[in-house]
Amino acid sequence: METRLKIAVQKSGRLLDDSLMLLKECGISVDNGSDQLKASARNFPVDILYLRNGDIPQYVEDSVADVGIIGQNTILEKGRAIEQVLSLGFSKCRLSIATPRQSGYTGPQWLAGKKIATSYPNSLRRYLDAQGVVAEIHEISGSVEIAPNIGLAEAICDLVSTGSTLFKNNLEEQEVILQSQACIVKGKQLSDEAQQILDTLVFRITSVLTARQHKYLLMNARDEKVADIIRLLPGMKSPTVMPLAEEGWSSIHTVISEDRFWDIIDSLKAYGAEGILIIPIQKMIL
Repeated sequence: METRLKIAVQKSGRLLDDSLMLLKECGISVDNGSDQLKASARNFPVDILYLRNGDIPQYVEDSVADVGIIGQNTILEKGRAIEQVLSLGFSKCRLSIATPRQSGYTGPQWLAGKKIATSYPNSLRRYLDAQGVVAEIHEISGSVEIAPNIGLAEAICDLVSTGSTLFKNNLEEQEVILQSQACIVKGKQLSDEAQQILDTLVFRITSVLTARQHKYLLMNARDEKVADIIRLLPGMKSPTVMPLAEEGWSSIHTVISEDRFWDIIDSLKAYGAEGILIIPIQKMIL
C-alpha cells in the first residue's frame, strides 16, 4: 500500500489559501477543500486534512495527521509535543497587548490587577509571569477587540497584522508578546516512509520560497562600464556577461535579492546601466 503524507491545514481563511497556493507552486495539485474534510493530491503522495486551526497541533501530536501547516502562535499557545520543520514566510502577524488610546498605559506593570481579554491565555500568562505581573485573564473566542468598549476588560491580548482593527476600536498596541508566521510542524512518531515524502516536499517548498525572495536581473551597458557594474551587484557568484549585436555593448545577467535591488538601482543607472529588467523566478535551487 502506498504511503501518503497526511497534511493538516486550516479548513478556511487566508492561511488555507496561502497553503494551497504554496503546494500548487510546488507542482502539487489539490482540490479545494471548502466542502470536504479530506482531499488527495493527484500527482504527489499527500492527503490534505481540512481541520479547525486550533485542533491541528493535537491531531499532529496524536499522529492523525503527519504534519500540519499552522501559525507559530498556535504552536506556542497549545504547547503540544510537535516539532517545527520549516518557516513559510506568510501569514505574518504578532501577538500583542493593546489598551484604549486614553488608558494612560505606562508599561507592563500598568496591567497589574487589570482584566485582560484574550483568545491566547497560555501565551499571555507566560508573558505576565515573566514580567512579574498579576492580572485577571478573561478568555474569550472571537471579537476580542470589542471587550474594552463593552466594559468586559481594560486591555486585550490578540493577534495583530496591520493594526487597522485596533484603530477602528479605539485601541493602541502597547506590547508585542511574540512574532508569528506560518510554518510546517511534524509529530514525533513520523514513519521513515512519511519522513522521506516530507523531505521531498520541504525541498520543493524551499526552492519556491527562495525564488520568491530573489529576482532575475538583466541590463545593458557599454563594455567599459561592465566591470564597475559587476562590482555593484550582490548577486549569486559571478554575473553572466554576453556581447550584444551592437558593438561595444554587453548584456549583464544575475540573480539578486529583490530588496537589495532598490539599494543599488541609482548606482547602476549612474554607471550607465540601461534597459534594466526584473523578472520573477519560479523555482530556485541553491
